Amino acid sequence: MKYYIIAGEPSGDLHGSNMMKEIVARDPLAEFRYWGGDHMDAVSDGMVTHIKDTAIMGFTEVIKNIAKIKGFFKLAKSSIKEFHPDKIIYIDYPGFNLRMAEWSKKEGYYNVYYISPQLWAWKKGRVKKVQKYIDDMICILPFEKQFYADHGVDTHYVGHPLIPVIQKFKADEYFQSTHKLTNAPILAILPGSRMQEISKMLPVYISAAMLIRDKYQIAIAAAPNIKRSFYANLLGDDINHVNIIENDTYNLLSVADLAIVTSGTATLETALFKVPQVVCYKTSSINYAIGKRLVDLKYICLVNLILDDDVVKELIQDDANPAQIVDALEKTITDKDTINTGYDLLIETLSNNNISASKEVGRIVTTFK
Repeated sequence: MKYYIIAGEPSGDLHGSNMMKEIVARDPLAEFRYWGGDHMDAVSDGMVTHIKDTAIMGFTEVIKNIAKIKGFFKLAKSSIKEFHPDKIIYIDYPGFNLRMAEWSKKEGYYNVYYISPQLWAWKKGRVKKVQKYIDDMICILPFEKQFYADHGVDTHYVGHPLIPVIQKFKADEYFQSTHKLTNAPILAILPGSRMQEISKMLPVYISAAMLIRDKYQIAIAAAPNIKRSFYANLLGDDINHVNIIENDTYNLLSVADLAIVTSGTATLETALFKVPQVVCYKTSSINYAIGKRLVDLKYICLVNLILDDDVVKELIQDDANPAQIVDALEKTITDKDTINTGYDLLIETLSNNNISASKEVGRIVTTFK
């Protein structure tokens, strides 16, 4: 069969690549066209555009880039028509993907959505689009299945795809020596995967880290799609006191003692490596004001959302400042045992009876209803 896949972010690229491997295992003659990144490119040719060009976030940023986004829609529609896939698979990236799903369903294509958009957090009314335009909805968080059931939508729950990925990960025994890291405690900084959020978060994190650099080695997890020079410009002279780890976040987390993490998938990855963390998020005052009106959530961190408990400390907007980050880090070290208990429960909750999420997704997308 022919599969057209749209992922717009690094996490989608990772999960998409593992899904593609399972598709090929079941359908050796599979053909792909996809919006993705280096992980998907390593599985198959057929890239339409790279995620480094599509990662746009925030209300004001979308408005600023409206012409660019319209170009993305035009490209997607023309390349889908040219390829004429048997199935279109949307991976997260809801602002773009739900609109594409509406168009493609009207064009007669079969739509699969992998990694449900977070409709339970905001814009719940968009569930009507799922009802009308999605043939198979695949959920990775346990409470999502009940949310959709309450709205009359049948779904597949497959567990979280990061569980087997991290369980199978083998750390590089030479990682620390390669990056000139000693046996002293390591503070990992995960500022995000998009340039906008890194620009906003990294200077704050570095200011906090400089306050405790006598106690920790500081290592920054750099996103694979962003050049080192971008980080260097943000760091200024502080670059002399940090290690920039390019495209090797999992090895960094495997040796980290503590972490400052921007809200997103990275909070979950950090938890699965059982690293105590402080989670932060800042955006423009306009984006924050709009978001507060639209988002109905008790927590911003996936760990806390899934467990419905404040397992890790969250600092949002003005609270995400260097002094409060340092205070939170110190308390996090004190509460390490309690946090680890929460992490154990998280892993149990997301494991789905040890069934590989990617294998399940491969089975679902290679099968028509």
